[in-house]
Amino acid sequence: MATNAIDQTRRMLSLVTYLRERPGARVGDVARAFGITEDELISDLDILPLCGTSFRGGDLLDIDTDGERIWWHNPDDVAAPLRLAADEATALLVAARAVSTLPGLRESDRQALLRATAKLEAAAGDTAGASSRLSVTFESEGGVFADVDRAISERRRLWLRYYSPARDELTEREVDPIRLFAVGHTYVEAWCRLSEARRTFRLDRVAEIKILDEPSAPPEIELRDLSEGLVQPGADDPEVVIEVGPGGRWVAEYYPHDSADELSDGGLRITLRTPDPASLRRLALRLGGEGRIVAPPALAQSAREAASGALAAYESVG
Repeated sequence: MATNAIDQTRRMLSLVTYLRERPGARVGDVARAFGITEDELISDLDILPLCGTSFRGGDLLDIDTDGERIWWHNPDDVAAPLRLAADEATALLVAARAVSTLPGLRESDRQALLRATAKLEAAAGDTAGASSRLSVTFESEGGVFADVDRAISERRRLWLRYYSPARDELTEREVDPIRLFAVGHTYVEAWCRLSEARRTFRLDRVAEIKILDEPSAPPEIELRDLSEGLVQPGADDPEVVIEVGPGGRWVAEYYPHDSADELSDGGLRITLRTPDPASLRRLALRLGGEGRIVAPPALAQSAREAASGALAAYESVG
């Protein structure tokens, strides 16, 4: 069963209490208690050490696992009553008020958040006055996130107008959402009714979204392991060779690749695999003089033609 972001947050809050009362708990026992897989539990445990009682970085949860048991090394350090500094209380109040206005937020969650905000305001005293003079306006991705999260929880289909950078076009499609996740950007994994296949959509590329009355009914499919990243090329995918100058070395950091060999000018010769080589034309245009596609020849020629066309368009405007 797909888990939405709010359900995962609830589970992780319960997990903290559960682990405090059971030092050295077995991974398998904890996963069964929460009705999740061991991989999902390990994913939660990877996030918990980034949480704590101060966004300044102190008093973080020191929780780790050896794969068999889970150990919380500083439960007493973070158990003391929370004392918020003025800037922390202000940031928390502003964030809480902003989240409570998100479209698509379940009413029960909205009311719970408002009750918690009221208690925090009472505890903050004069500090709450400063926060009331601040506001946050979410960009479109926040609304898209809320609609997707609601569709997952209510098991409803979505209609999207989605921008595809590889084809440089907007398409309309209906999808059955499966899960939200973040790998650098925030994505929704869904069953696409247009292509009749599993697809991943980046939320900031959704131009328009509607929650439909039709029930969401994605086929039973195994969720992909994203621990190695969103893009995981297969051994049978076409091979592409790109040469970049010193200013293009970042490509090796952002694109999974088979090899990255040093060049005499300080650049790299990068060999990678991708199921859609044509999508790398935009990378070539972005690199400009700092990179070029070497192979396959057809893709290299296509990239040169795209660059020439772009240059001609600029010259005609000038």
